[in-house]
Amino acid sequence: MGDQMPDSLQLVIGADLKGQPIAQAMRLANRHGLIAGATGTGKTVTLQRMAEAFSDAGVAVFAADIKGDLCGLGAAGNPQGKIAERIAGMPWLNHKPQAYPVTLWDVHGQSGHPLRTTLSEMGPLLLGSLLELTDSQQSALYAAFKVADREGLLLLDLKDLKALLNHLKDNPELLGDDAALMTTGSSQALLRRLATLEQQGAEALFGEPALQLEDILQPTADGRGRIHLLDASRLVHEAPKVYATFLLWLLAELFEQLPERGDADKPLLALFFDEAHLLFNGTPQALRDRLEQVVRLIRSKGVGVYFVTQSPGDLPDDVLAQLGLRIQHGLRAFTAKEQKSLRAVAEGFRPNPSFDTLSVLTELGIGEALVGTLQEKGTPEMVQRVLVAPPQSRIGPLTGAERATLIAGSPLQGRYDKPIDRESAYEVLMGRKGLAPEPEVEQGKQEPSFTEQAGEFLGTAAGKVLKSAMQQAANQIGRQLVRGLMGSLLGSKKRR
Repeated sequence: MGDQMPDSLQLVIGADLKGQPIAQAMRLANRHGLIAGATGTGKTVTLQRMAEAFSDAGVAVFAADIKGDLCGLGAAGNPQGKIAERIAGMPWLNHKPQAYPVTLWDVHGQSGHPLRTTLSEMGPLLLGSLLELTDSQQSALYAAFKVADREGLLLLDLKDLKALLNHLKDNPELLGDDAALMTTGSSQALLRRLATLEQQGAEALFGEPALQLEDILQPTADGRGRIHLLDASRLVHEAPKVYATFLLWLLAELFEQLPERGDADKPLLALFFDEAHLLFNGTPQALRDRLEQVVRLIRSKGVGVYFVTQSPGDLPDDVLAQLGLRIQHGLRAFTAKEQKSLRAVAEGFRPNPSFDTLSVLTELGIGEALVGTLQEKGTPEMVQRVLVAPPQSRIGPLTGAERATLIAGSPLQGRYDKPIDRESAYEVLMGRKGLAPEPEVEQGKQEPSFTEQAGEFLGTAAGKVLKSAMQQAANQIGRQLVRGLMGSLLGSKKRR
């Protein structure tokens, strides 16, 4: 690329050992990618650098903040020591410490805007994976969703599905030809699985107002892409299945809702899936097949998917084969199995005659990586040994006060913060029994969320919050009832 500063239509990774920029055309960034390496080799900082590059190019970003330090994107950096030395060695980088436009999300609503979807939007296939159902239990769940569709019963949260299952237990004739699928055993098993899900705190994920994709894709006033971070530091340890299922749902929603874009000079959105192995561990084969198909097809809708994991072997071969940009940080190989895996990683790159890829893999220092980019025609470039460019934002987490201030100034303040509980299956079925629905127990009474604290900090009026929530509820009316995973791929998508 010479000594010229790369333009915004280049995804710059860093510099080779001669100090020359290593980058890939932004128009190829929808060909997906991989960031891999052992713990402590610099994957998170590489992810941070790439998120900045996408934002600067006007591309929206959604990423999971696994360790809680990726949120440093919201504060300007202060490069010192070796970081400053590396920046000095890349004069073309034009490094300017700055904060990036970050929106924080949290399923529990404590360290970011509450993140929700509905059971109807998630659909029975993804929900079955989340509940880890057997084949017979999965069939029973499909039967329940069919009845909900036929009866016009909205399934928004867990209490809606529990009410429906109990209703079908008392009125099996509603199942029609599917009555044999809903045995007493399968019904009770589903209710037990739902109770377990509640105990894990997963009920916070389901409800309204549900996440709207247009809020993720909306650029900032200065044209930069907004970076959306899901605080998964707690979620990935306490409920890894919930974490993985949400990311799969998001991918499915994007595939269903976004139109075809054809060739474009840059993607619409870059998705970073950290701890990517969780997306595939224990996932039913039917769901894995759909996931692999969507990864292959979604690039035509302007979405680039980037998997972050320790080893490429954590991903299925069919997914790995679809990843264009490959950034491999250092790996360690002590056992025979690890050495075999190391050879497989080395063979995944187009060889460079100037060095031995296999040997370099175990020599890479922190912040170094082997990088395989795509040439202009989309074919693999020779692997390069690269010093990853330092981010312009802070390397390290935000303080609690900084996080609260960031949430307080969010353009989505008040849009998702208060839950809405409109009439759905639970209320309808209770009404048919002549019973009044039990009042909801408000979540988070013991400890105000960061969002609530931020709202008080800005003096946000309760009436404004209520108005926003009512508008969100109105917007939700008319969305389809049951949305199977990947829409037309399963043929189960129904419009209302």
